[in-house]
Amino acid sequence: MKAYMQRMGRSLMLPVATLPVAALFMGIGYWIDPSGWGGNNLLAAFLIKAGGTILDNLGVLFAVGLALGMSKDKDGAAALSGLVAFLTPMTLVNSDAVAMFTKVAVEDVNIAFGAINFKNVFVGILAGLVAAAMYNRFSGVKLPMALSFFSGKRLVPIVTAGLMAAISAGLIFVWPPVYNALVSFGEMISGMGPLGAGLYGLFNRLLIPTGLHHALNNVFWFNLAGIDDIGKFWASEGVKGITGRYQAGFFPVMMFGLPAGALAIYHSARPEKKKITASLMIAAAFASFFTGVTEPLEFSFMFVAWPLYVVHAILTGISMFIAATFQWTAGFNFSAGFIDFFLSLRVPIANKPYMLILLGLVMAVIYYVTFRFVITKFNLMTPGREEDDGEEMPDIATAGDSKHAVMAQKIYDALGGAANVTAIDNCTTRLRLQVKDTGTVNQSKIKATGVPGLKVIDDKNIQVIVGTEVQFVADEMNRLQGGNSRKQPVVDQTVVEEAPKSQDLFAVAQGRLVPITEVSDDVFSEKMMGDGYAVLPTSGEIFSPVAGTISNVFPTKHAVGITTPTGIEVLLHMGLDTVDLGGKPFTVYVTAGQQVGRGQMIAKVDLEAVVAAGKKTDMIVALTNMDKVDKFELAEQKDVQANETIGELTSK
Repeated sequence: MKAYMQRMGRSLMLPVATLPVAALFMGIGYWIDPSGWGGNNLLAAFLIKAGGTILDNLGVLFAVGLALGMSKDKDGAAALSGLVAFLTPMTLVNSDAVAMFTKVAVEDVNIAFGAINFKNVFVGILAGLVAAAMYNRFSGVKLPMALSFFSGKRLVPIVTAGLMAAISAGLIFVWPPVYNALVSFGEMISGMGPLGAGLYGLFNRLLIPTGLHHALNNVFWFNLAGIDDIGKFWASEGVKGITGRYQAGFFPVMMFGLPAGALAIYHSARPEKKKITASLMIAAAFASFFTGVTEPLEFSFMFVAWPLYVVHAILTGISMFIAATFQWTAGFNFSAGFIDFFLSLRVPIANKPYMLILLGLVMAVIYYVTFRFVITKFNLMTPGREEDDGEEMPDIATAGDSKHAVMAQKIYDALGGAANVTAIDNCTTRLRLQVKDTGTVNQSKIKATGVPGLKVIDDKNIQVIVGTEVQFVADEMNRLQGGNSRKQPVVDQTVVEEAPKSQDLFAVAQGRLVPITEVSDDVFSEKMMGDGYAVLPTSGEIFSPVAGTISNVFPTKHAVGITTPTGIEVLLHMGLDTVDLGGKPFTVYVTAGQQVGRGQMIAKVDLEAVVAAGKKTDMIVALTNMDKVDKFELAEQKDVQANETIGELTSK
């Protein structure tokens, strides 16, 4: 669960990164024209609308961003499914739709359904998680021939829409009681004076992840229960020192507390991640101080470090309680940032608003000390403290068209080259490498290339942190690993690359290498499927015999097709007659269309389960289009290690 929440938090960084600039656009526009909200000034209108493009569609951003980030291979089909998942409840659970379903007038529909809109972050997060789960489950499913067009990734939006329709039906019944219960709770605490203001501040923050904080806001800020704190403050009506109490305590938090918390997050980040953490925290802190838009900051730790968010909610409640107790009041039309604080100073009903600055300075110290203590004491994975994924690493500080090739060559050589490197992969910012022995790696030479760092995982795995240009370095290293990369002469200053015609073949597993003629199945042994080889495995870890593209994964998971860059089709068949097992002994880590490197681990087989089912465990590699093969040379029968070079394959 912890790992899942951390993945979720990292995935949220994609939409969260868009929020600070939107907050600034809208805040500046509102500062230019605070009374007309753009109605009196063209520039203000343009800026407000530009910022609203993002802030008014938070739900969409979170749905798409989460679906993409939580999907197993970050595919665009997952993002599309996230959009479909979000639009489904937007269509089925809005006020107009509910009015039609229940046969009542729109104005008589429960006010709760008005909160199901494009700003609703809860629905966005729910939609994104559902879409990602459906993508991870169904993107590799193959339907019968008559329905084959809808197989794989095309199937995902369909099943996602169906599931979200069912969830939407549930929301129609569940959402109003929950919303109404929160409204009743708000009305109850409204009569508790300063303590009620503190409780309101606490639950306002706690409910933000669900989107239900609007239920409480309607009680205190508007005229739902007769309080109308915002309207009365700006009309300078009500009681001085009382009107504005449900707004004032937010100013010390948003202008001072949260920015100080951002500083604590920065200081708690790992040294190699401070630069990128600073860029996010500075932008988010400035948005919070200047405009009062706190989403960029809060969502950066809301899920990856939820205990810290609970602390933030408690501190907000304390700030609200103190401000209400001493009757220090100020108000906002937009949010509790500097712009609204400055504007509220001229409202006659504001009471000792400058004391909120003093309270803010105290809250800044409390936030910094508390955040720093909680983060380090409980080792919370706030931005910049991630141990494994390196999502926040800076770019490499090199330049020039050949920088990736030069860096790849140096890293590859320092790793020990083909004699030591067995698999090359990468995530967003780091190389994930499998080697025969990490003890032989020259770490100092790798660090001398200028990379931010490296991490030895165990005696077979090492990670080199490169930055966001890691894909280009990985591509160059895979070319080096593939060998025989050829280039045509330069024509019109453009280098045209050919796919390598010759490449090594690798053992797909640890075990006994045998020619395909010794496989105890006539289809393979008589080369009806093409020439090839087999490994009688002693380990269930299965690796790709060549570099190429996964052309298909059989529904029963017992076979995988790989197409090399030169068009040779390679079939990896795991066991004999294992199609009858329905995929149970097999775990496949790749999907159709995915690029794989030679020697990359692509599956795991429970050999004991295969044997217990009375099946053979032969791992067979067959070249199914021999017309494209010019030469196929295989080593003699022998014991082999996984990823060991066992032959050579040359295309025509």
